[in-house]
Amino acid sequence: MRMTRKTRKAISGYIYISPWIAGFLIFTAYPFFYSLYLSFFNVNFTVEGIKATFVGLKYYIYAFRTDPAFPINFWNTILSIVLSTPLILVFSLIIAILLNNKLRARAFFRLLYFLPVVIISGPVISELVANNAAQIVDPRRYFIYKFFMVMPNTISYPFIYMFNNLVLILWFSGVQILFFLAGLQKISSSVYEAAKIDGANSWIIFWKITLPLIRPFLLINAIYTIVDLASFANNPVNTSITQRMFDIDKPYSYSSALSWIYFAAVMIIIGIAFLLFRERGYKK
Repeated sequence: MRMTRKTRKAISGYIYISPWIAGFLIFTAYPFFYSLYLSFFNVNFTVEGIKATFVGLKYYIYAFRTDPAFPINFWNTILSIVLSTPLILVFSLIIAILLNNKLRARAFFRLLYFLPVVIISGPVISELVANNAAQIVDPRRYFIYKFFMVMPNTISYPFIYMFNNLVLILWFSGVQILFFLAGLQKISSSVYEAAKIDGANSWIIFWKITLPLIRPFLLINAIYTIVDLASFANNPVNTSITQRMFDIDKPYSYSSALSWIYFAAVMIIIGIAFLLFRERGYKK
């Protein structure tokens, strides 16, 4: 029986991701689900080994009703992810469109925007943030910042957030720019030429041609950005989880519950991004 082209492509895809699947099953699956198990139990270390007592949703309820710090850290982190993701996507797309044009030293500028990803990854960026290196640009002295400060908080907050975190947004945009560049280079120049012959201006070309054709890359970048921001070691939730891991009265249990609350929230954000940027079928 001959396989269809769709089936062959699916098999090829599974073959390519099989190393990741094998690695997840061998090294990650057990601790991943074991942490879920621990979040419903109270863990005690005894001379006979680890003893777990079932407590149900106790630690999930404790996180929001008793812990004074976690709810604030949780909502601040979620709000930061929700606000930063579209800003990073918009900035990355604009820079990718500019770098996709024919200009002198194009390779140098591409390297320039990607360089922060190589230099300030992992512990380096953590130390920079801890030492307030992200505040090297002070937006408070500019008129536009003062203008938004006098506006109602519901309107001004996203803009104030953008100005206060401008350096971090630049730091987190390197990989996304490369993805968008790859997507833009897959669009045939003949499509743009045909649109210009029909009288389309740059604005119409962007909304009617460029944006629809790079929709898959928008989805990839959105998911990558959400995961990248969520896994940033210095965000308040990850710091809380690390600090709570070795609590004397609830080791591992409470931190596991915090981890799964955070995981569920991040997955909801990813689900919303998927609904916004997924490919949509068109009825004939």
